[in-house]
Amino acid sequence: MKSYDLSGSMVRRRGRSTSKSLAKFAVAALIFTLLPWAMPGANAASLTSRMFDLSAPAVERIKDKPLHNGTVMQSFAFDNVNRHIYAIQLMAGGQQLPGEAAPVSGSARDAAGDLVLTRLDSTGSELGHMVLKGFGHGVQIGVETVGAKAYLWTETDAVTEGSSGWGTQIARFPFENGKVLTPASPELRKFRLVEGADRTTVNIDEANGLLTMRYRLNGSFRFGVYDLESVKRGEYTPLADVPQPMVGTFQGFASYGDYLYLLEGNSYGSPGSSPPAGNTYLTAVDLNTGAVKDKQLVSAGSSMTFREPEGLAISFGNPCKPGKAELNIGFASDFTPKRLANIFYLDRLLPEAALVKGHVPYK
Repeated sequence: MKSYDLSGSMVRRRGRSTSKSLAKFAVAALIFTLLPWAMPGANAASLTSRMFDLSAPAVERIKDKPLHNGTVMQSFAFDNVNRHIYAIQLMAGGQQLPGEAAPVSGSARDAAGDLVLTRLDSTGSELGHMVLKGFGHGVQIGVETVGAKAYLWTETDAVTEGSSGWGTQIARFPFENGKVLTPASPELRKFRLVEGADRTTVNIDEANGLLTMRYRLNGSFRFGVYDLESVKRGEYTPLADVPQPMVGTFQGFASYGDYLYLLEGNSYGSPGSSPPAGNTYLTAVDLNTGAVKDKQLVSAGSSMTFREPEGLAISFGNPCKPGKAELNIGFASDFTPKRLANIFYLDRLLPEAALVKGHVPYK
């Protein structure tokens, strides 16, 4: 993977080694052994990933599962070791937390960036929750697993723009059931990777020891890719930095090795989104160059009455297909005040020859 400065100009890539982090973190070692291209003793810097086939049919993972609140799921991420799913949503109106004088409306929660994080088991049943006051909009989150403990990566320090609160930096904190956190909570460790950036959201690629942050700078959205362990040491030199290509309504992202995947679309009934086709698209971006490699219409969940795309995430360890990486797509279904969560996944990778020869299906 080459490296880019914030203007998009290529710069010399610095070498990195994640073999030490693989030894320190059990989850990375476990996932690394699942990768189909992993060689004994290799480190993540030597890996060359393949791209998901975005035209492959998606398989249902969970369907119509309630989260802790009845609002729309904004995004989700996987603890691949402990087989948990974490989903985040805007906090529902009418709730009163400790220290609040009265119940707070949903619009006020949205403007403040108040979120609810739900932990689910692998079947989508709730196991616990947290409240994140003043964090942001929850467009995308990440999970880093250390043994039996899950650390969430989210946006934080929300600033109101329009009717919603949006994060201005990213944070890492452990999941603690029932906990209420604010940006000032001591459990948080914050990271300002790009000075002057806002609309910060984050994804963790544990298989390759990478953190990807989407951010807005000078009015434009970009994606910066960093070595995860370096970020935690306070070293913020990007391994790659690419502009966001033109997309419709942005709904989430996930990175996996050399590729970035973007989700866009609107719920049925919105302009340009009519059942059964809708307007949900997946886009694949080469992080070496910033070039769009593929874009495909997503048909998963087309029978839903309400269907809004919400979040992307990479998972591993499906018992039915051990060793397979999966690109997961989220959708919200049903109606207010009881929106439900749905996840579908793709697991077919394109052969390297298809990418080399340019035979990627593009529709």
